[in-house]
Amino acid sequence: MAPIRSVLWIGRGERFAAGMVADAPSLDVVWEREAARAAELPLEGFDVVVLDAPCVAEALESLRLLAPDAALPVLVRLPALRGEHGGCLREAGAAQVLERQEGSEGDVALLARIEQLAAQASPPPDPTRGIIGSGPEMKRVFSLIGVAARSEATVLVTGETGTGKELVAHAIHGASPRRESAFVAINCAAFPDTLLESELFGHARGAFTGADRDRTGLFEEAHGGTLFLDEVGETSGPFQAKLLRALQEREVRPLGGTRTRRVDVRVVAATNRELRRHARDGLFRNDLYYRLAVFPIELPPLRKRRGDVLELARHFLTMHAGKRAGPAPELTPEAGPLLQAHSWPGNVRELENELLRAVAMAAPGRRIGPEHLSDRLRSVVEPIESEFEPGDTLRDTLGRIEAVLIRKALTANGNRRAETARRLGITREGLYKKMKRFGIE
Repeated sequence: MAPIRSVLWIGRGERFAAGMVADAPSLDVVWEREAARAAELPLEGFDVVVLDAPCVAEALESLRLLAPDAALPVLVRLPALRGEHGGCLREAGAAQVLERQEGSEGDVALLARIEQLAAQASPPPDPTRGIIGSGPEMKRVFSLIGVAARSEATVLVTGETGTGKELVAHAIHGASPRRESAFVAINCAAFPDTLLESELFGHARGAFTGADRDRTGLFEEAHGGTLFLDEVGETSGPFQAKLLRALQEREVRPLGGTRTRRVDVRVVAATNRELRRHARDGLFRNDLYYRLAVFPIELPPLRKRRGDVLELARHFLTMHAGKRAGPAPELTPEAGPLLQAHSWPGNVRELENELLRAVAMAAPGRRIGPEHLSDRLRSVVEPIESEFEPGDTLRDTLGRIEAVLIRKALTANGNRRAETARRLGITREGLYKKMKRFGIE
């Protein structure tokens, strides 16, 4: 049950509002005698509203003032309650209706109802919260995460290095019915075959030199939860055969063991390789590929979601500036376009490292400008600086940067204007206006 944070109390009940804190120290009560005054407060700051009304008519009027279509739950108390009261008050927006009980027993019963409403009002954590992006590419990924989480199908997450494949695996687990059980991850490329088999399936005592005791594998540790197999495309053919059997039979045999053990595991695998092509070319087991890719999710590289670059940059600035005094630094108008122009071959991970460096380079309280960015990002400024004239305004400078970026984007996208506008995160009409302004044919 979620803890209560704040309750808005409307009407009578001064004794409860003033004294219940002793029984519920986490309960923050704001008391208003009239609903009209309470409706002027920022209601999104409360978990629950308790409306202690003298009669049904006043309760209905108060519910009208409190906008019953809002998500905030309202608990109504009346001195006397008849059967028809509950129905009409719930239709008006009340989440619960109960009869007032005087004395300490009534207070305890009311507190239990408030806790129940607070728990219902608290939304579950968003499993995609750590994945930043609001463009169409990432919206599609978020949709696939939701669908995958509701199924038990094996998921194959593909994408270039640094695109956030493990974040997606965590999000699928966090939104699934298995979220209360273990999430176990392993990088398959970090182990040779024998050790990888031991890590995943376990081993019996004496299975190899140094195996002085039985060991449980990660398949069993993830029982009831999710097992994340990162870089699965780096495994060898003999190991792939053993992994295929484990996925098909849902059982594992420890290395050197004689008995199989049943496991209940949801598998999410990831690779930066083009696994379908590798399977077609005989470089990866075809049957294992189709066993893994029951539900494929492809993550777009950062160069294909340039509209998310500044959102990601602000996120990393906030995250990495957290230990410094004062607010997180902001980007100057000149720095933002440079970040959007870069191709980011290392994807989100490269962008994070760039902003980490920029935070270290900038003095506390200073904004992040081009001078704080790497030379490879500032290279786009060189043709602008070579033509810079003393007395240029900020608008002139930004216009030069925009013109360079638009020309580069048009070239990269085969002069297709609609696609160029989409990649730059602007409308086609906006692109046409800028091209006309800068004299771009």
